Amino acid sequence: MTQEDNTDARLKGRVKWFDPAKGFGFVVAEAGGSDILLHANVLRNFGQSSVADGARIEIAVQRTERGMQATVVFRIEPPEETAAVPLADFDDIDPEEMANAPLEPARVKWFDRAKGFGFANVFGKPEDVFIHVEVLRRSGLADLLPGEALAIRVIQGKRGRMAMEIHAWESALPR
Repeated sequence: MTQEDNTDARLKGRVKWFDPAKGFGFVVAEAGGSDILLHANVLRNFGQSSVADGARIEIAVQRTERGMQATVVFRIEPPEETAAVPLADFDDIDPEEMANAPLEPARVKWFDRAKGFGFANVFGKPEDVFIHVEVLRRSGLADLLPGEALAIRVIQGKRGRMAMEIHAWESALPR
């Protein structure tokens, strides 16, 4: 990309850091170069309010007067180092049962990153679904906002219904 070229280019990289409270973060391209600004509005257009540090990301970027900036998010994959972290709550659950659990559309009731957990409501079901911060990280997210729409894979855990996977809400829509 030349200095004069401000058309969107597609690239892959890793999230250096993202702060949902500040509403932005930065991506480092696989090919190197300067940091790329990732604004919360670009993430929201993708259907997420946050992204985990270290997550792999595919974005369109544009050179602006203030540097490189993401304009579109195409894909986010959870950070590799947290993808394999086991949760004791899943120890006694058949892996095939977990893999075959359907994605269900839900809304975040509340989530407290400092406490490490929160709850969501699945549409049409009365009971809350527990969301652990480690499940959030494994899903490539850093935080959730009240009212945020999600698609979650829910299992019956030792203490009730709990999310084991979280996606953008569009994933749960019938095709």
